[in-house]
Amino acid sequence: MSSRQVRIFQPSKTAMQSGRGKTRHWKMEYMTDDAHTPDPLMGWTTMQDTAVQIQLEFDTKEEALAYAKAKNLEAIIEEPKSAKVPPKAYAENFSFTRRRTTA
Repeated sequence: MSSRQVRIFQPSKTAMQSGRGKTRHWKMEYMTDDAHTPDPLMGWTTMQDTAVQIQLEFDTKEEALAYAKAKNLEAIIEEPKSAKVPPKAYAENFSFTRRRTTA
């Protein structure tokens, strides 16, 4: 019997938020190879496997891995990409060497 695959990842911040509030936890979601098929009567997209709708949240990556191991799930871990923000001083906004755009 083959085990199910799950994806363990730390979500990135959305474009609509400036803070990093909902990016501290790790999430686990089930993966599937089944295709989404449109319902012939209503046209809604349906799937035979409803487990792909489940997202579990964990405080640490180790907790998510322990859960996957306990449930005999094959875990694929996606490490988070860190954003590199160069440090700036407020005074740089008024620097003479600042690159300016003409509009």
